[in-house]
Amino acid sequence: MNRYLNSSVLLLTTFIASASLSANAQEKPKLEKVFEDSTYQLTGVAATADGRVFVNYPYWLDKHEYSVVEVGKDGKSKPYPDASWNSFKKGDDGKNKFVCVQAVVADDKNYLWIVDPAGIGLSEVYQESNKVIKINLKNNKVERIYRFPASVAGKQSYINDIRIDNKNGYAYLTSSSNGGIVVLNILTGNSRFVLSGHPSTLSDNSYKFSIKGNSLLKEDGTTAKINSDGIALSPDAAYLYYKPLTDNRLYRISTGVLMDFKSTEQQVADKVEDLGRFVTTDGMEFDQDGNLYLGDLENSRIVKISPDLKQEIIAEDEQKLIWPDSYSIANGYLYISSSQIQYMPWFNGGENKTALPYSVYRLKIK
Repeated sequence: MNRYLNSSVLLLTTFIASASLSANAQEKPKLEKVFEDSTYQLTGVAATADGRVFVNYPYWLDKHEYSVVEVGKDGKSKPYPDASWNSFKKGDDGKNKFVCVQAVVADDKNYLWIVDPAGIGLSEVYQESNKVIKINLKNNKVERIYRFPASVAGKQSYINDIRIDNKNGYAYLTSSSNGGIVVLNILTGNSRFVLSGHPSTLSDNSYKFSIKGNSLLKEDGTTAKINSDGIALSPDAAYLYYKPLTDNRLYRISTGVLMDFKSTEQQVADKVEDLGRFVTTDGMEFDQDGNLYLGDLENSRIVKISPDLKQEIIAEDEQKLIWPDSYSIANGYLYISSSQIQYMPWFNGGENKTALPYSVYRLKIK
């Protein structure tokens, strides 16, 4: 009798556990497609509180048209802020045109910030045209262009992503070519370059980065190592989080020492905190509750790291999350661009293995 009772209890427990797992799986939000492009490779996405969506295209491959577009409600795009800014051709003066845009970010004051490292095909900076452009979204006009001295973002630099602190008047950018953080005073325009060559901004050579068992190899057969890339600002702007792309360590640093332009390199380095190992990600973004969202490039996932550093998988899709690249949060959604970087000719012996289209998705997070 007890044997049958125990078996029944076991079956009931198994059924309840299975039902619970099934319910949890159903509770996970679905990836909704926001935009797609069957021709040009995109990397960045920015969404605003009033429902606007912007996408950028770096000038990496020969096939290139617009650098920044706004996506309409019908899914169609148009060059932003206008055709003139998107009219660059090789040989043009790139000072007041987009050359090779890497990132677009919408801030809390209704401005769009555009990072133009001006490194066509990831080569050296084109005619000193690297810059950050600030656009007023109320009138769609360029309000300010920030430029950098060679000591901050010289010919070999590739400024990558940006986060804005309007409360204190600073912006922070990663430099993925040489590893380091650019600190920009958005009121004065002054800037400095910190953590150059620091272990926290350089990809860990001991980490074996791979996607589906395949290492990311450059055309010369060596393993690709991409330095400081993803960056995020805590909701209270007290800490800047960042990491190299091709390893899984996550770091943070107090913004107080970054804003103090009198602080020495050693004083800055002393404030770096190693938070441990998580996932390899390109971009990252905080929500207002202090949760940090990252991509898991090696496993086609999106993960959430809580304020107490607990990690949770919130989405997984090998067909959609093909190199989840950049992130933006608006109206309870996490917007995600899928750039398919691992399929580029650079990493496939000159063959483009992209599975068109390039896409932008969104995920309900609140």
